[in-house]
Amino acid sequence: MLRTPALIAIAIGALVVTATPAVAAKPPSGVVDALQRDLGITKEQAVDRLANETRGNAVTPGLSKRLGDRYAGTWYEGPAGTLVVASVAASDTAEITRAGAKARIVPRSFAQLTAVKEGLDRTAPPAAVHSWGISPQHNAVVVQTSDERAARAWVAAGGLDASAVTFEPSAERPRLFYEIRGGDAYYTSQGYRCSIGFAVRRGTQLGFTTAGHCGPNGVTTTGFNRVAQGTVQISSFPGNDYAWVATNSNWTAAGVVNGYSAGILPVRGATVTQPQGSVCRSGSTTQWHCGTVTALNSTVNYPEGTVSGLTRTTVCAEGGDSGGSFISGDQAQGMTSGGSGNCSVGGTTYFQPIAEIISAGGLTLVTAGGTDPPPTGCQGYEETYSGSLTSNQSQYQPNGSYYQATVSGSHTACLDGPNGVDFDVYLQKWNGSTWSVVASGDSPNPDETITYNGTSGYYRYRVHAYGGAGSYTLGLNRP
Repeated sequence: MLRTPALIAIAIGALVVTATPAVAAKPPSGVVDALQRDLGITKEQAVDRLANETRGNAVTPGLSKRLGDRYAGTWYEGPAGTLVVASVAASDTAEITRAGAKARIVPRSFAQLTAVKEGLDRTAPPAAVHSWGISPQHNAVVVQTSDERAARAWVAAGGLDASAVTFEPSAERPRLFYEIRGGDAYYTSQGYRCSIGFAVRRGTQLGFTTAGHCGPNGVTTTGFNRVAQGTVQISSFPGNDYAWVATNSNWTAAGVVNGYSAGILPVRGATVTQPQGSVCRSGSTTQWHCGTVTALNSTVNYPEGTVSGLTRTTVCAEGGDSGGSFISGDQAQGMTSGGSGNCSVGGTTYFQPIAEIISAGGLTLVTAGGTDPPPTGCQGYEETYSGSLTSNQSQYQPNGSYYQATVSGSHTACLDGPNGVDFDVYLQKWNGSTWSVVASGDSPNPDETITYNGTSGYYRYRVHAYGGAGSYTLGLNRP
């Protein structure tokens, strides 16, 4: 694990959806140069890869939702990062192709692989098992081990489908990297050096994310300049590997990552990159390095305890890089946890996705340009409406009716649903004969945010319970 504070973008619980496809900003030259160096690709391939990953990461949540139980995972292939989406049904090929992806038909669904992986999570591993996680490109759960016989016995003891598990030889022996960073270094009152992940707020209180193994609640920190900095107020390790440090008034934040050779990089969101997508890491020991994601939701068997929900990467790291920023393009991914190897011979590094601490701690990612994502919990909107839905039920707001916009402008909405459900929201406009959808928030989550720039006319919001039941709040701003 890598003791460092890392920060994940966006207000979370909310997915910003616009009515027009997002246009990727021109990538910083330092990012392109690092991808060329670390992935062995050309400049053109690096630029194409970043653009393809931006589009692919945006379409994946909606496409996986439409495929439902047939969905079998997503990843990127080739130097330029071609999006591949797998399904257990050949009939989904046309749907996948329309989304701009390459279809791959496989025998096991992602839900089946998840069940196998979760079964392994419930079974205590032997020391010879180093990590395990779902590999959609292998259509299997891949176990990293130095003793395949012991690993096979462990899988058999769990009574799981062994045909859905593959084994890869590993000499990595994951360990904690106590001296780590994900941007600038910081120091703890316990004597560790770690790295800052991302700037985040809890209400009006500014702070930053980092690795949980860098220190428990109550530990105090000083910055890279040894000036008093803050106190750890949220920490979870093992099980998770995240922490949040509340900083004092000596510190401000601009929503950026120190990319060292790549320059100062903006953070503009937290869209998750998919397997084989490129990702870069910043840390106070080894600075700026890039690689690819090899598995999401991996469980790692550290000597200090098992940690689940980590992302496995080919990026190198060393002691002192812990807590440092993992970022894909301008999208925050998470904080450095641990791994094996070093930046001379290469290695494997895991990071704690930032979304979990953002959600658990009620935090908001600080983004570049001085603009934060919409507030969590749908606070700060001009109008607020509430209701209660049963599964597959819809309601219309405001108050079962519609509203008139007399001028052109921005329509924004925030849907706040209960945990564990999948609620969606759709903005509809009257076209003279029927209501048509002009913007939507339909991720597989309870909370959504949408923004739409429209002309004058009549509008209404449809709130739909795609899965689950419960009460919701809808916040609205009109032009």
